[in-house]
Amino acid sequence: MSESVGRQLGPTRPRRRAADQPVSRSANRRWWDADADDYHAEHGAFLGDADFVWCPENVRESEAHLLGDVTGRRVLEIGCGSAPCARYLRREGAEVVAFDLSAGMLRHATDASGRTGITVPLVQADLCELPFRDGSFDIAFSAFGAIPFVADSAGAMREVARILKPDGRFAFSATHPMRWMFPDDPGPRGLTVIQSYFDRSPYVEVDADDVPAYVEHHRTLGDRIRELVAAGFVLQDLIEPEWPEDFDGVWGQWSPERGELFPGTTIYVCRLG
Repeated sequence: MSESVGRQLGPTRPRRRAADQPVSRSANRRWWDADADDYHAEHGAFLGDADFVWCPENVRESEAHLLGDVTGRRVLEIGCGSAPCARYLRREGAEVVAFDLSAGMLRHATDASGRTGITVPLVQADLCELPFRDGSFDIAFSAFGAIPFVADSAGAMREVARILKPDGRFAFSATHPMRWMFPDDPGPRGLTVIQSYFDRSPYVEVDADDVPAYVEHHRTLGDRIRELVAAGFVLQDLIEPEWPEDFDGVWGQWSPERGELFPGTTIYVCRLG
């Protein structure tokens, strides 16, 4: 827990309990509003103001080209945070809209737009209830944003499909599902399995009043692929980035020690069938 979360939300503790979409939305809006300043103080230099980093393994869109040619394309960033990816794509010639659940995160996006002079429309929204017309985007993407934090992830995939044009592209990165088995620790403790890969109970932290303050949801690889297919997507690639030999960065649970043994990230690349 960051200092700002502790100040604003008080002490939190894990509690095993259910968390539907309204509960998840409320909890995660509170958490990321509280954590926005400390999050960017810690990770802002790595993310940049107008750069597109897919994951802690340092995969960049400038090299991976997972979205293809974005020139003149209508692009939606899902769970944008401070929106460095959206500004990168705007500089590459895309017409980008970025949204996030957290007003605190969007405040950092506005500040970064002022620093860079690269402005993209920003919207506060819930992934499961997108305020956009059917078929209004060519591409949708998310770099570790929103998807793990929604209870109704199958519904979220349907919403993304709804706002995409026929044959639209969708790519997103998220924590590799096998990491659910291990504690969030970059060191030796993070190499010991503590729970089942198939345990889909959400991870919930509650405040002193027993109100959820943070919720994260687990889906297996099979779950994710079935949700995508059910929403009408065709999976074109599933990328499990290896840890770069010359990269010694640490981000939360991601570290060279763990990265050389098992994947930390999954990137799904799809098109709307």
